[in-house]
Amino acid sequence: MTNSVYTPETKKLYRSRGDRMITGVCGGWAEYLGVDPSMVRIAVVAAAVLSAGLAVPVYLAAAVLTPEAAS
Repeated sequence: MTNSVYTPETKKLYRSRGDRMITGVCGGWAEYLGVDPSMVRIAVVAAAVLSAGLAVPVYLAAAVLTPEAAS
């Protein structure tokens, strides 16, 4: 077995401090996924509407369980 020279950077999921509308969950997910935060917000609103509100408690759980970014 050989040692790999390349070590990929570990991505961590945090709530965003700079790109937040309510709690920073969508901004943090957007940073993690590498997409525009507006697209994540639209997806969350669409999920809340299409799932008859089931996405709302999921969002609130993510807001409570996801740590906030350090800076």
